[in-house]
Amino acid sequence: MTMNAKLTLTKMPTKFAPKLLATAVAATLFAFSGSAIAETTPKAKPVDSLQKLINDTENQKQSAAAEKAKQADDNAELASDDADDFAIQAQVNNEIAEQNKDDVESGQAVAIATPNLDDDSIKSIENKDGKIYKTTNLSNYARAVNSAVWTPNMRRNTAMTVKMQALLDWNHASPGPIDGGWGMNSTKALANFQTMKGLPSTGKMNAATWSALTKNIDPNQPVLVEYTLTKDDVNTNFAQTPSGSEAKSKMKGLYYQNIKEMLGERFHMDVRYLEKLNKGKSFTEGETITVINVGTPLKAKINRVVADKATKTLYAYNGDKLVATYPTTVGSTATPSPTGTFKIVNKVKMPWYKSTVKSGDKKEVFMLPPGPNNPVGVVWMGLSKPSYGIHGSPVPEGISRQASAGCVRLTNWDVLEVYANIENGASVELK
Repeated sequence: MTMNAKLTLTKMPTKFAPKLLATAVAATLFAFSGSAIAETTPKAKPVDSLQKLINDTENQKQSAAAEKAKQADDNAELASDDADDFAIQAQVNNEIAEQNKDDVESGQAVAIATPNLDDDSIKSIENKDGKIYKTTNLSNYARAVNSAVWTPNMRRNTAMTVKMQALLDWNHASPGPIDGGWGMNSTKALANFQTMKGLPSTGKMNAATWSALTKNIDPNQPVLVEYTLTKDDVNTNFAQTPSGSEAKSKMKGLYYQNIKEMLGERFHMDVRYLEKLNKGKSFTEGETITVINVGTPLKAKINRVVADKATKTLYAYNGDKLVATYPTTVGSTATPSPTGTFKIVNKVKMPWYKSTVKSGDKKEVFMLPPGPNNPVGVVWMGLSKPSYGIHGSPVPEGISRQASAGCVRLTNWDVLEVYANIENGASVELK
């Protein structure tokens, strides 16, 4: 086959030669020009290391500026929170001072049969029918609280603080009034919760503690909710609490002084925080306000409690199991509580208070009517040690800060929770 092809080419007519030559030349030129084109196509420039350094430096500056701006915002928020905390503490101090300068030399809660007693205060706090609320028109702040999730190394912020306080409240490690400020009672509540769950009691959040706090909580359960004020809410009896036992004894009841005070106790909130959440609100019937969504009340038998003066905490046990903890005030330097183990001998809701006042060489006795602003709040649980007991408080923000006349003082909502679960004859250790 090769030979025949060669002979055929040799015998090819001359007139075809130029055409073949032209074709060959064209092919050669095309190959050359393709090579030339390939060689002259611009290649990717090598990375300019100096320009890259400049770009990286500029990016770092922008990131640093953004971080600085964010830090400034965070600091501004914290400064605002701190200012609020100082204002709250100043008002609490004033309220405690006002209460402590009263003329009561000594006193004792007593149970008096009062058939027509107005117990709206108890109904307001317990609210056994449940609270109707919604979340459709919450503010951005409230939504941030509800969606807050703890992560390691996160900065302190109000949203996370409020969520942690609510989670502690829901888990029955009471932080006292929820106020958005991480103070003594919140740190104590977190440490107490850790003890309840068998975790190291550091009072600091970590992954294990966050997991335990949220374990039995519906992840969609909101912390802040909208509540619409009812006719019954605004028509509750309110009255300013006068100073002095004689003036108080002339009152029909030592009621809430205003609707904000009532709502603060119902929703386990510091009144100043309630006001902060609802700026511009008039607190009238039909108005929707933002409040804390309180959790399910404790349903666990309490047959032993320990009131510890050092930690200012009431520990509630069912046998050897710690089921709840509450911030408390146990006595004072002037009127220390006794030490030892006693028993609950009586439980009284809405007690009267027998106040003994020294006037010159004489002593006068006044009977102070029931109510949340009674010196022992809405509950008295008397001990086998006469004149001593576990009771509520007219100043919930002062728990763990104020003094008591030797007794164990809780917030009104916390003492109601203890009252609902403790047995007569339960052991009470004061130490």
